[in-house]
Amino acid sequence: MKVLITYNSVHRGNTEKIAKTIAAAIDADIMKYDEVDGYNILDYDLIGFGSGIYYGKPNKELLEFIDELPPVKSRKAFVFTTSGKGNPNYTSALAGKVSLHGFKVIGEFSCKAFDAWGPLKLIGGINKGRPNTDDLNAAEVFIKGLINEE
Repeated sequence: MKVLITYNSVHRGNTEKIAKTIAAAIDADIMKYDEVDGYNILDYDLIGFGSGIYYGKPNKELLEFIDELPPVKSRKAFVFTTSGKGNPNYTSALAGKVSLHGFKVIGEFSCKAFDAWGPLKLIGGINKGRPNTDDLNAAEVFIKGLINEE
């Protein structure tokens, strides 16, 4: 199975850490979203889309990238997010966007991440050191379980 991990990691590299962990666990190709040629996505059996969450929403540029992809049929995808709250419901917005574009979303992963955006900066941020080893291990377990189901 040929797998691509594409992501956007803006401020602290939180989402990039998860993306790299997932890619290494299954020997997948990995690229930031702006390095991907939309038509090359058709060369992959499974695509992972990752984003940090900003004010409860996935990264705007990543969502625009997804909108610009060629229409797909019978391509599987999974999504992953990092956020200060670590709310798994945040992943549903990204999964919804990916689904609307024709992908079949077969898995979702989210975890807490260091967040010092806006007023959190005044208190030194929250979730220092996250994603941590436990989060990275959870991401690895997630993707290996997903691949084994396929």
